[in-house]
Amino acid sequence: MTESESKSEALLAEAMKVFPGGVGSSARGIRAGWDPYPPFIAQGTGSHITDVDGNEYVDYLMGLGPLLLGHRPPEVTAAVVDAIQRFGTVFGLPYELEAEAARKVVDAVPSVDMVRFANSGSEAVGTAVRLARAVTGRKLIVRFEGHYHGWLDTVYWSNHPDPAVAGPPERPITVPAGKGLLPEVADSLVVLTWNDPESFTAVMDQIGDQVAAVITEPAVLNTGCILPEPGWLELLRAKTTEHGALLIFDEVITGFRFARGGGQEFFGVMPDITTMAKGLGGGFPVAAIGGTRAVMEAIGDGRYSHSGTYNSNVIQTAAVSATMDLLTPDRYVTARAIGTRLMDGITSLLKEKGVTGHVVGLGTVFQVWMGTDEPIRNWRDAARLADEELFTRWWRAMMARGVLFHPAQFENLFVSMAHTDADVDRTLEAAEGALASL
Repeated sequence: MTESESKSEALLAEAMKVFPGGVGSSARGIRAGWDPYPPFIAQGTGSHITDVDGNEYVDYLMGLGPLLLGHRPPEVTAAVVDAIQRFGTVFGLPYELEAEAARKVVDAVPSVDMVRFANSGSEAVGTAVRLARAVTGRKLIVRFEGHYHGWLDTVYWSNHPDPAVAGPPERPITVPAGKGLLPEVADSLVVLTWNDPESFTAVMDQIGDQVAAVITEPAVLNTGCILPEPGWLELLRAKTTEHGALLIFDEVITGFRFARGGGQEFFGVMPDITTMAKGLGGGFPVAAIGGTRAVMEAIGDGRYSHSGTYNSNVIQTAAVSATMDLLTPDRYVTARAIGTRLMDGITSLLKEKGVTGHVVGLGTVFQVWMGTDEPIRNWRDAARLADEELFTRWWRAMMARGVLFHPAQFENLFVSMAHTDADVDRTLEAAEGALASL
């Protein structure tokens, strides 16, 4: 089938009549890099996905992260169907299964004493920020360039700002990440450079008593993959404690991905508030906010109102309960080993084919930084060093060879517990040809 006969292209044209851009999320459209059109998907099973044109791919997009167990994990699907048939979908009242699911999350995540379910990562982060202000009585939120904490007005700033307008790296300017944001909101945020102990310490020593919370991903997974340098997360914990501020870990992506207890278990640093979403429900839409009992009791005693018609709906809680049962230590060992083998194989092929680049990740998620061998510590490094055009060429070559991931350099490849050594073999074979073509 020629490109002009593609069913995906035809379906996009039809979808554009009712969907802005023809897609349901801005991350899926042509403007996000899916050029000339995104593949329309027919079905996914395990670690593979098939589009409407009959092309089958080894899938490392994995729904942009939620499919930690792969497409349609049978145990989770069966649990959700059974719960709907037995109980219903939503009650507007408490029921036993929601407490069962919550208990499993509390048992898994080290810093979390209590949890509330929500419906999206953005919603969970919005709750976390407001809850921190309610508990501390303070205004300021410290966040870092290159982190994406959702699309709410309170945090949709300085995600990937133009360095030319973002000010000096030691004290960046707060830059709106899109149109429609009120400039007054910028006054509630302090934006800093990640992995920069000097600037963070200086700001906290200057205005720490005005800071309600510091929010961060434990590892940056919204600007490719950037890992915390030794001592960095520990410094965030120490300075927030020193100044009476709260530490929020946005574990919407990192949660349950590196370890059952998320990034905080993997790196050994405990926050006061944790947001969770993608790995929590086995591919079903669910999010959660958790925290220490001292913080979360502000919801229980009415100091902060956390409401939502669809919070703790039956689909969510059945999916969470079943997913948590499947996230066993041995499965993490296997998934990390498979992902690490893939990372090492791509690293070797980059050298063999003479393509400048390097791989950064932790097995179950990674990115190939194209065009540079230099370490990338933060957004400014990524914007300066990464070769986005070269990455796009590699993405096209890999997709043509049956391997799917996001076309943007600042996204990631996700390895699920459904991926196999055979998938790695097929991916490395594709990578060998794709890198040679560059």
